[in-house]
Amino acid sequence: MRILITGGAGCLGSNLIEHWLPQGHEIFVIDNFATGKREVVPDVAGLTVREGSISDQALVQQCVAEFRPDVVVHAAAAYKDPDDWVEDGLSNVIGSAHVAKAAKANDVKRLINFQTALCYGRPKQLPIPADHPTAPFTSYGISKTAGEQLMLLSGVPTLSLRIANVTGPRLAIGPIPTFYKRLKAGQNCFCSDTARDFLDMSDFLAFMDLAIEQDAPTGTFNISSGEAHSIKEIFDLVTDYLGLGRVEVPVVAAAADDVPVVSLDASATKQAFGWSAQVSFAETIKRQLAWYDQHGISDVYSHLKAPMASGQ
Repeated sequence: MRILITGGAGCLGSNLIEHWLPQGHEIFVIDNFATGKREVVPDVAGLTVREGSISDQALVQQCVAEFRPDVVVHAAAAYKDPDDWVEDGLSNVIGSAHVAKAAKANDVKRLINFQTALCYGRPKQLPIPADHPTAPFTSYGISKTAGEQLMLLSGVPTLSLRIANVTGPRLAIGPIPTFYKRLKAGQNCFCSDTARDFLDMSDFLAFMDLAIEQDAPTGTFNISSGEAHSIKEIFDLVTDYLGLGRVEVPVVAAAADDVPVVSLDASATKQAFGWSAQVSFAETIKRQLAWYDQHGISDVYSHLKAPMASGQ
């Protein structure tokens, strides 16, 4: 297959490349390296890399027209600065429109979009089914949801995935790398009083093998374990792994722009694709920490802001 991946130097994109290249697929990557790393998309046979932003319509159109992919995997997104609404709009909305339009114009057979679970906003039921109304309230969630709607409007057979927190090689965002890095350095931590759904990379990759098949289902689906685990649970697993025992840590209330609990119901995904998560939560966290032991952490991004000091 010929597969074009936007954001291919990010965590999910780079893992897909390492998974698919040995299978004989040809891959083309578009990435501006704002958060992805250039070194994870080296000059190897079967892989073409074009540096640039998906907000550049001419670039996107040229890349898709030249490569003529069978499948486009849209993994590029702006997320690093929650207050940069303009960049979120340019990348997550306008960029998504450019990708969808280019796919349509070049007869791409299948479009796979990566969506955030933040599209559901503050859910009315848990775990959250894929047909739950969308009600995002952050710049990232709002812009990603607008982009998703444009993808579904494109006329290209589109599969949009509302994805849990996938762990695996090069994960540099969220509580797992944050706790690991800070605890190894002897620094203090805090936990937000929230819970999230975590999915091992091996389970995600197994699903993606099914997702790129030409006759696979289209529409919106949750890709998740279906379980919510607290940030404090992760902290305790990290301290145990590092041999620190139980460490006292402040647990702070969820911020006003945060969602207390996110767990995604993937039962419709299992019915449609015959897929479900196989790796347990504890094993998922252990595998991630073992990877950090071997490879370290280059950057850590977190949507969380440090709690305000008393009186501020």
